[in-house]
Amino acid sequence: MKITGFSVEQLIDPTGILTGERFEFFLDIEVDEDDELYSENGVQLRVLYYNDEEQSKILNYHFLVNVSNEILNFELDDDEERIVTHFCKEHLSDAEEKNEEQA
Repeated sequence: MKITGFSVEQLIDPTGILTGERFEFFLDIEVDEDDELYSENGVQLRVLYYNDEEQSKILNYHFLVNVSNEILNFELDDDEERIVTHFCKEHLSDAEEKNEEQA
């Protein structure tokens, strides 16, 4: 699995009840043709990511077929989860900059 592109948006809690920040990542991923996850239309990984002063982590994720948004029932292995977690953590500033521009 190789991450080839992404988009990210910070999710705002209008109630202020939830602690920390939440981000929604859409990761474009490249998958080998012989992999079960492969789709002719391409595959994305939708990741809900949590960040606060004490921790950062993946809350939830789904593999999606690009065109149809069909959810694929697969899980990340431990190495892939570490790669995705690191990628998301490294790109939090992209969402924060986007929010500042919109404000």
